[in-house]
Amino acid sequence: MADLDLQPKLMVGEGWADFALLDSGHGRKLEQYGPHRFIRPEPQAMWTPHSPDWRADAEFVPGSDEDGGGRWQFDRPVPREGWELCWNDVRFTASCTPFRHLGFFPDMAPVWDWMGERLAGKAEAQTLNLFGYTGVGTLALSEYGPVTHVDASKKSVAQARANAQLSGMAERPVRWIIDDAAKFTAREVRRGRRYDGIILDPPKFGRGPDGEVWRLEESLPGLVADCAKLLDADSRFLFLTVYAVRMSSLAIAGLLAEALKDLPGTIKHGDLCIREQGESGRHLPTAIFARWKN
Repeated sequence: MADLDLQPKLMVGEGWADFALLDSGHGRKLEQYGPHRFIRPEPQAMWTPHSPDWRADAEFVPGSDEDGGGRWQFDRPVPREGWELCWNDVRFTASCTPFRHLGFFPDMAPVWDWMGERLAGKAEAQTLNLFGYTGVGTLALSEYGPVTHVDASKKSVAQARANAQLSGMAERPVRWIIDDAAKFTAREVRRGRRYDGIILDPPKFGRGPDGEVWRLEESLPGLVADCAKLLDADSRFLFLTVYAVRMSSLAIAGLLAEALKDLPGTIKHGDLCIREQGESGRHLPTAIFARWKN
C-alpha cells in the first residue's frame, strides 16, 4: 500500500538561461523569456515588488471577472509567430497566447527533472503525458523511451510536433494523440496497457475534441482511478498538477492514495513554485501537486 506523507513539500524552479522570474508583487509578475520581458497577472504575489519600475515588452491585462479573458498590450515589437527557446536539449517556440500563457509552463522544469530521475536506468520506459499541451514535457520524457502524448487541442498537438522537429527529435518514438484524455485513458485500460510513468496536468475546465466537458472536481477522480489501472508494481511514477483552484494539495494526494492503495511506494504533495532571481529571491507558488513514486 502506498504510504502518504502528510507534510507538504516544495518543488522549486530556479530559472535557467532562457527563463527567469525577475520580480513579483501587487498581483503581477515580471518574467524574462529569452530576449523578451513580460508582465502577467499573478494573484498569489501579494507582497510589494522589489523594483517600482518594471520595463517589459508586453503586459497581459486580464478581463473584468475572475474567469474572463483579457488581452496583451505591447510596448515593443514581439514576433507574432513566436521565438525559439530551449530547456536542456528541448527546443520549442514561445509565443503570446490569448490565454496569457507563453506556450509552455516554466514551473514544470523541476517536474521534468524529477521524472527523469525516476526513469534513470529504466530501459525503454513507457510513459503517458495527458493534457500534454505543446510537448516540452513529452520531449523531455522521450529521452527514456516511448511516450504517448494526449491533448484535445489540434493546435497544441501541432505545436508539440513542431517543437519535436525544432529539437531534432521528430524521429523519437512519440505517439501524438488528439483525444479527450479521460476517454483515451479508459480505452487504454480496456486494452490492458501499462505504463512506467504517467503525468497529468488537467485544466480547471475544458472541452474535448467532440465537445466532451471537463470539470476538474467532477472528472478528476475517475481519470485518476483509470490511471492507477495503467500502473503496476514495476511502474515508477504518477505526477498530478492542478492550477487555479481553491483546493489543498492534501486533497489530491488523498485521491492518489485511494486510487493507488494496491501499489507500493510513497505519495507526496505540496506546491510548485518559482524562485525570483537573486540571492534574496522570493518563492512564488504557481500550482499544487501530488506525486506517487515507486
